[in-house]
Amino acid sequence: MENVQETNWETALADPSGRRLAKPRRAGMTMVIDKGLGLTAFRDMLLASGPYIDVIKLGFGTSALYPNQVLAEKIRLCREHRITIMPGGTFLEIAELKGMADEYLETLCRLGFTGVEVSDGTIRMSHERRGELIARGRQRGLRVFSEYGKKLWGSTVETEDLLRTIREDLEHGSEMITIEGRESGKGVGIYDDQGNCKHDLVEEILSGIPDPQVLLWEAPLKTQQAELITRLGPAVNLGNIAPEDVLSVEALRRGLRSDTLIQLVVQDQPDEGDVADVSRSRHPVRPGSRRR
Repeated sequence: MENVQETNWETALADPSGRRLAKPRRAGMTMVIDKGLGLTAFRDMLLASGPYIDVIKLGFGTSALYPNQVLAEKIRLCREHRITIMPGGTFLEIAELKGMADEYLETLCRLGFTGVEVSDGTIRMSHERRGELIARGRQRGLRVFSEYGKKLWGSTVETEDLLRTIREDLEHGSEMITIEGRESGKGVGIYDDQGNCKHDLVEEILSGIPDPQVLLWEAPLKTQQAELITRLGPAVNLGNIAPEDVLSVEALRRGLRSDTLIQLVVQDQPDEGDVADVSRSRHPVRPGSRRR
């Protein structure tokens, strides 16, 4: 992997954190949820922010509703921009309910999709069946992203079950496990009903896995994005990012917004005075180092 792509700005200004990598990357991935963009808006999104998008998920079952030529063009554009494109996991759940999971996977490949999301956010699915679907997706050459968590309001993360799921999903070929956060980011998963992160739960999850990069955290709200980047670093994987928020999330990752400037760019906060008075500190964090 290489450092961030060329810009008109000096590198130290374009990426004050000094830690951002260009595609293809295995960490610091951004997954965008597309809930029905037209082609013009889709092209504009890729033109403005394509280098900062790693995966695009066509939300829920919307893939079935696009005119054939529109869907084909979205897939083509994603391939051109080196972006994985896949339908939302709910669509696979519907196929599973209909007894058509194999036909679903075959159609994904025929249409040119490059990824598949395996989830059981709405239906019941055994660990064994989940593993089978992950393995079948991999066998067809798709990148597999599995998702943990129910979409029901008030559902939370059962840590022991999550850790078991992570282990088994990875063994079956899942590339990354997404922690459910829905489009609202409230009252589900690691978020309370106000959208605040449950810090103890996040730490409990992280303490039980050897590699945090196997997780992708759905974080649709700016406060969640800033907090996860601040706590876990710019290499945290984030999902359910709205198309209009891609650049703002990238700015958070690089320390180009006040929400993460101190933590990512300035090694030591001033001991006194306003936190905005950072001009006295000229010691940027070295790539790969951690703020004390």
